[in-house]
Amino acid sequence: MAFVLFLMFIFIPILEVSVIIQVGSVLGVMPTVALMILSAMIGASLVRSQGVATLMSVRQKMAQGQMPSTEIVEGLLLLVAGVLLVTPGFVTDIVGILILTAPLRKLVALALIKRFQFQVVNAAAPGGAYYAHSRPGFDSSAASANEPLNSTSTESSDRRGHVIDGEFERKD
Repeated sequence: MAFVLFLMFIFIPILEVSVIIQVGSVLGVMPTVALMILSAMIGASLVRSQGVATLMSVRQKMAQGQMPSTEIVEGLLLLVAGVLLVTPGFVTDIVGILILTAPLRKLVALALIKRFQFQVVNAAAPGGAYYAHSRPGFDSSAASANEPLNSTSTESSDRRGHVIDGEFERKD
């Protein structure tokens, strides 16, 4: 993953500079600079308005007692789109505009949620032990669906239900 980021930091600026040079040779220097400034201003305005709409949707879902996971991921995608639109260059502007389109952003958000979803479920077990299960893409050897997060498979089931109440006092 670090290598991919390294390559992105190398090749994206090279691509951006080459596209800016090509556009500048066709339009001229001042129109190219004006076009980049205009795209950043329009992009920032669009991100702000869509961000407010996403925030209202988050508030509405929370008021209904639902988890606004899709809206939160869409908000993060809007943040990425805003950074891409404010970054000078035409390639990043195109990617930012694509993220700003609502249907594509929703598809990307759902794909990200599906890819990185991890659920912790409170099982109806003595002591309220927490059980975990994961979707494809996560290492399922760390926690299986039938064992608590805080135990190993060699522990006996009679130890899982014991709860010790207590208080502590910090002394530094």
